[in-house]
Amino acid sequence: MTTQQTEQELREDLAAAYRLMAHFNMTDLVYTHLSVRLPNAGHRYLVNPYGLLFEEITASSLVIVDADGIPQQETSWAINPAGFVIHSAIHANRPDAACVMHTHTIPGMVIAAQDRGILPLNQINIEFYGAVAFHAYEGIAADDNLSERERLVRDLGSRNAIILQNHGLLTVGSTVAQAFYRMYYMEQACKIQIATQSTGVPLHIPSEEKILRTKSQFDTDPDQGQMIWKALRRKLDREQPDYKK
Repeated sequence: MTTQQTEQELREDLAAAYRLMAHFNMTDLVYTHLSVRLPNAGHRYLVNPYGLLFEEITASSLVIVDADGIPQQETSWAINPAGFVIHSAIHANRPDAACVMHTHTIPGMVIAAQDRGILPLNQINIEFYGAVAFHAYEGIAADDNLSERERLVRDLGSRNAIILQNHGLLTVGSTVAQAFYRMYYMEQACKIQIATQSTGVPLHIPSEEKILRTKSQFDTDPDQGQMIWKALRRKLDREQPDYKK
């Protein structure tokens, strides 16, 4: 997250991400969360009000919460502190993780139910080669399970994506744009893998040399989703301009 972004700019970015999650069918109705850290405000974050569909969220409806998920502004909507458990743990321990996104999509949950994670079956999948952490399933995340938070942070380490086994996907980024880019393509990688596995034919995995070369090409791309984010924001400006309200 750049220090140049104001609270309003972050609100608009995060509201845009919620709308795009709805547009790309990456929601679990009112469940799961996307959050972003507010600049120069200590441990304060923007998160969705509990009960709104992602397609309903606007910049002004986002709620400021503290590290425990307690609202720090007046709001007529409930907040789900337990749902913020995963986010608060990562935000608190990864200064670079300004934005955290967590999903329960069918493709993501299918891959989360497999032992091998994302396989390098396509160049989109290769972007995640060796870059995805794993966290073993421990039941529904709860705000009284501090020890799981510690294990989750340990498992994520310095990576920017993690598979919550038997649960879903999670990505982080220094900006909303970066976290969304990683989540969108992690979701695509899961879809590609499921579709490929469903054919029943033997899977072809490129050589280690080709995989590493391709991974290096992704890692040295300076854009990191910025061009895509600008295009998607223009799409929302045309089709759903109320997200900025």
